[in-house]
Amino acid sequence: MFEGILTALVTPFRDDLIDDQALGALVERQIAGGVQGVVPCGSTGESATLSHAEHRHVVEVVVEAAAERVAVVAGTGSNSTREAIELTLHAQQAGADGALLLSPYYNKPTQEGIYLHYAAVAQQTGFPLVVYNIPGRTASNVAPETLARLAEIENIVGVKEACGDIDQIAHVIAGCPSDFSVLSGDDALLLPLLALGGAGCISTSSNVVPESLCALLTAWQAGDTGRALEIHQQLLPLFDVLFCETNPIPVKAALALMGLVGDEIRLPLTPISEANRERLRLALKESGVLR
Repeated sequence: MFEGILTALVTPFRDDLIDDQALGALVERQIAGGVQGVVPCGSTGESATLSHAEHRHVVEVVVEAAAERVAVVAGTGSNSTREAIELTLHAQQAGADGALLLSPYYNKPTQEGIYLHYAAVAQQTGFPLVVYNIPGRTASNVAPETLARLAEIENIVGVKEACGDIDQIAHVIAGCPSDFSVLSGDDALLLPLLALGGAGCISTSSNVVPESLCALLTAWQAGDTGRALEIHQQLLPLFDVLFCETNPIPVKAALALMGLVGDEIRLPLTPISEANRERLRLALKESGVLR
């Protein structure tokens, strides 16, 4: 249901408030760049530091800005199943097309607990859901066998895989139905995932270079594997620098250098170090993003 390049949007702040104008402009830029969807309130959007009111507001602003031109898959995950249901119902009512839910963090549920968590949200909302597996942030891994069970639930339509293990991702793709979208959660693994039969990427880097990520996907879909590999290799230095500190510190700094957002990030995240800011500036110049 969701495939291609979907951008995990940053949340711009101005004087510690949501910058609606900048957020709307980011959505416009992504649409112009050719992406298939946008994802507000994910890890890249600093969702963990947003109040519930701010979270709802960001989703509403993005839905309005997208105006049904691309899919909006709202981040609605929580380590509380009840809270995840409430956030997902709001996204549905706000006009989003689906919801992205990270596996419950901190609780460290069993595989059965993970399954029942997603099953409960699916049953209570009837909304298209994308599982988000990111063990580095949640301290638990969604096993391929669990994803295969979840894929049997009608409105659980895909997974954002950020486990970093290409063998595990291969087993996920092999074990789930062909219409279950397996999306990369690691930009640098987009091309390997496509080779395994994956559906695309929920990308951080496409905040900066949406056209390049879309060009890679288009080349692959056209059967031009050589061109896809060339773009992938051209993007590797940018991928490296955009994850040189905890996401979204570098990507937000990049967008600030580009004049697209203010250089504000919320504690406990901190501004990028000066050394890495200079490294980022050079990488953006070398990639043609900055003059």
